Amino acid sequence: MLARESIIVAVDFETTGAVPGWPVEPWQVGLVRLRGGRVAPGERAAHLLRIAPDRPFNPRAPGRHARLRDALAAAPDLARLWPDLAPWLSGVPLAAHNAGTERAVLRRAAPLHRFGPWVDTLRLVRRTYPGLASAALEEVVAALGLGPRLAELSPGGAAHDALHDAFACAVLLEHFLALPGWEGVTVRALVETR
Repeated sequence: MLARESIIVAVDFETTGAVPGWPVEPWQVGLVRLRGGRVAPGERAAHLLRIAPDRPFNPRAPGRHARLRDALAAAPDLARLWPDLAPWLSGVPLAAHNAGTERAVLRRAAPLHRFGPWVDTLRLVRRTYPGLASAALEEVVAALGLGPRLAELSPGGAAHDALHDAFACAVLLEHFLALPGWEGVTVRALVETR
């Protein structure tokens, strides 16, 4: 199926990062739909995810988790949120920037489900713009002049907030799908980009 004609969901998890003796756990998820190659601004979801109050975070883990410890302790876990998340994540192509993290989180949370196929915007950046100084999501968005579009969709948002990063990934994918010569690109071709 042509990527421009598909529904694709950009997904981002913020995690605790690696801490010896503790598994990496998600503490926030953001989801944004693209329809017809464009971000669907009203089709978004964001949730905080339960983290035990005494659970350590990697000191280098980005995000605002330190300010949200009470809210994270009271938030639902991924299993309780599954009825809300399943319609977003099941049966559609998923996109993420460096998709390994998102794929691993979902595989642990729902090992019997198959997710994807996965479009990795990091791979698309490295393949399409190999000369960029950095492939970090926020730096790519800035380098490609996509900041105004991201600000329009995620006003007041900041990097390492799951919804903002899902919008950033979606805006980046929207950019790729609008490039000349990408009219006939299939989801499969995006998935298989190395």
